[in-house]
Amino acid sequence: MQRIVLSASRRTDIPAFYMPWFMTRIKRGDFQVINPYNQKRTRIAARPDQVHTIVFWSKNFGPFLNEGYAEELVRMGYRLFFNFTINAPHAVLEPGVPALSERLDQLTRLVARFGATCIQWRFDPICYFKNRAGVMENNLARFPEIAEKVAALGIKVCITSFVDIYAKVDKRSATAGITFVDPPTSQKIERIEAMAGVLKKRDMVLMLCCEKELMAKLPARLSVRSAACIPNDRLAALYGPDISLRRDGGQRTAAGCGCRTAKDVGDYPRHPCGHKCLFCYANPGPVPSDPRIDE
Repeated sequence: MQRIVLSASRRTDIPAFYMPWFMTRIKRGDFQVINPYNQKRTRIAARPDQVHTIVFWSKNFGPFLNEGYAEELVRMGYRLFFNFTINAPHAVLEPGVPALSERLDQLTRLVARFGATCIQWRFDPICYFKNRAGVMENNLARFPEIAEKVAALGIKVCITSFVDIYAKVDKRSATAGITFVDPPTSQKIERIEAMAGVLKKRDMVLMLCCEKELMAKLPARLSVRSAACIPNDRLAALYGPDISLRRDGGQRTAAGCGCRTAKDVGDYPRHPCGHKCLFCYANPGPVPSDPRIDE
């Protein structure tokens, strides 16, 4: 029997803000998920014998590590995998994330406990923007420094993409005095080539998330690959083959998303994200005082 992958979560940062809620549902053995488009409620079974892997996404694994959730989940019989987004610090773009040194320390702790093969580094998204003075900036200055420290821990994958400028992102950024810019393809290729070069020196591979058109225009010599943030083939190699390798049709497959099938247990309205990242497509806002709340 094939088991499922739980994604926790593309829609919010559960490890940073909602682990008490998550653990309440895990101990009940299921999640009640609301489809963000049609509001349909679905029950997702979540006992250890039903779940192949839990894939956690976060910019701050501090609460997850400090409160002992990792150890508790392992004791319960769950296998874990991690997408850790570590971008260069920028007080306007990502006002709610911890200091870079703290995030790198969290990564070191994750590697020490679970091994580098269970972790993907996401430097995402790449942002070009004009500040209040009209000067063009980006968030890439410390990419080589971060890559050096991540590579030293044995992590082999870096996933990235360019910022998607949704209408609500445009509105939010205008309030902050920033205008996001979608650079020309030639500039994107130049940037990806530079990043791939930095990683190659450190025996790492660059992967692009939902950048199908850009992938088609990259020189073959770069060896840049399409990303799968939910990589079920890799999970099967780590934890056993009783898992589906189908593409996840609910994701942005037309844009090049390579994720395999999974069940996401986050919720946009019930789980606002406290990081308040300027470029985020999710729902930034205050975290409820009792993060165990559910439907």
